[in-house]
Amino acid sequence: MAEKKKKSGSGDGLLVPVEQYLSAGIHIGTVFRTGFMRKYIFKTRPDRLNLIDIQKIDYKIRMAAKFLAHYEPGDILVVARRKYAQNAARKFAEVVGAKAIVGRFVPGTLTNPGAKEFIEPSVVVVSDPIADREAIDEAAKVRIPVVAICNTNNTTQNIDIVIPGNNRGKKAIALIYWLLAREYLKNRGVIKSDDEFNVPLEEFEGGKR
Repeated sequence: MAEKKKKSGSGDGLLVPVEQYLSAGIHIGTVFRTGFMRKYIFKTRPDRLNLIDIQKIDYKIRMAAKFLAHYEPGDILVVARRKYAQNAARKFAEVVGAKAIVGRFVPGTLTNPGAKEFIEPSVVVVSDPIADREAIDEAAKVRIPVVAICNTNNTTQNIDIVIPGNNRGKKAIALIYWLLAREYLKNRGVIKSDDEFNVPLEEFEGGKR
């Protein structure tokens, strides 16, 4: 069963119209699925590709944004090793005022005070639990909560809030980070409505600047 829709600016009760979610491929999973992600899967196509429930994606983006809103922008660290997630993660950090580590995550960044790269965020956001496993493991060791964008093939150990969704598609991950930034700023009271969020989605995709 899909989770109940919440009121929002979109006519169908979602953060953006369902057509925008579909065109970004935010619901496209993989042919693999873990037991951790089974509850987020809407159906499996004849070609075995798993599709994620859009309403659950929408709901968890809202939940993650509300959770992150408890933290000051500078206390948030967003991590993205995979190339297709780097621009979206970097733009999210820029828009909300968070820190970003894109590309290689140096071991000891969260656990070794003597390391050159050492930082002490209060919460970590990762783009892919497989590529960003080092960040998740280190966050767990020092008891920093983790928010993660998870596809159907991901496991969710040491992840506090799962955002189900396509974390392999450039447009999909850009849309997730764009919405997360918008909802974070609304929850923090920085902006009061969707109309006040004037950062084009294309900038999260790596388009016009």
